[in-house]
Amino acid sequence: MTLKDAIALRTGGKPLSQLKQPLEVVRQFTPNWFAATMGTGILAIALASFPVSVPGLRLIAEGLWLFNILLFVLFSGLYAARWILFYNEAKQIFAHSTVSMFFGTIPMGLATIINGMLIFGLPRWGEVAVTIATGLWWVDAAMALVCGVAIPYLMFTRQQHSIDQMTAVWLLPVVAAEVAAASGGLLAPHLADGGHQFTVLVTSYVLWAYSVPVALSVLVILLLRMALHKLPHENMAASSWLSLGPIGTGALGLLVMGSDAPVIFAAHGMARIGAVAQGLGVIGGILLWGLGLWWMSLAILITLKYARHGIPFNLGWWGFTFPLGVYAVTTLRLGSTLGSGFFTVFGAFLVVALTALWAVVAGRTLAGAYRGTLFVSPCIAHLQPRK
Repeated sequence: MTLKDAIALRTGGKPLSQLKQPLEVVRQFTPNWFAATMGTGILAIALASFPVSVPGLRLIAEGLWLFNILLFVLFSGLYAARWILFYNEAKQIFAHSTVSMFFGTIPMGLATIINGMLIFGLPRWGEVAVTIATGLWWVDAAMALVCGVAIPYLMFTRQQHSIDQMTAVWLLPVVAAEVAAASGGLLAPHLADGGHQFTVLVTSYVLWAYSVPVALSVLVILLLRMALHKLPHENMAASSWLSLGPIGTGALGLLVMGSDAPVIFAAHGMARIGAVAQGLGVIGGILLWGLGLWWMSLAILITLKYARHGIPFNLGWWGFTFPLGVYAVTTLRLGSTLGSGFFTVFGAFLVVALTALWAVVAGRTLAGAYRGTLFVSPCIAHLQPRK
């Protein structure tokens, strides 16, 4: 039995059977799909960081990274086609209070590809991989900066929001900058020019500060919202995990940027600042990891409560993967930095859990995409259906 036959058997239908016409794939395509590139990309990175030597694991991780590139290119093409073919409908996203938040998933998905270029591409292709990663990183940083301020501006001026309808998706456009910061910290030591290293590292610290304090502010409001108005609808069940994302990424960014800060700052006559940055990276990483442990524990309890009544599948399920993945990578990084067996073992356990979770979400996404049920754009639901 082929993969196509297996999907057809499971879904009980023909390809895109739930759509009136194949072009609806383009018309209904939204940035939500880029969350799949975030989840797939972080799994590739997590598998490459796995502390136990497993035959073939590195090749599997690299294969996932290459597959993720194909996904990102495909999704970019589909979304660009929507703006070209259905411009008046595509622009409705700016007024939608939920779908617009997913613009942040585009630079975050790209960041996982950039990281993979350094982890997988550099050993295979040499310095050309660094050149590609550098160019993509500046594009990623620019997109993250725009998302981080443009979407909140739309929230303040065009969109309708209320505290009782708030969810953790508010974090998505804000967090993109700190994801770029962590990527910049990984990129900086690979650059040949000392001045360029310094520029990328300082820019990464700016990106971190551009994002993390704002994200933590949103989390404060989210705590109040959940205390006053309880949990959101079960369709948003996966959003409970999104809070772990900025905390884990913030910790990872401090660790990665701080690890090479002494050498880079010392080359510019600021050796003491570099040593401080390294120390702050370790202490800050530990502190944020502890905060993340609280949020992860809460997210597990919330998910179990939702699960008792059933959680309907949608693209939001990808929200389970990236936050858990970045927290797993941060845990493994702490293990190697501190020489701690606890963090290493716990990080390995989280990677295993992430792999199982990704398999479930990816399988259901493939089935939903095959039938066409996942191609739904809420921001045009109020418009007259096309004939």
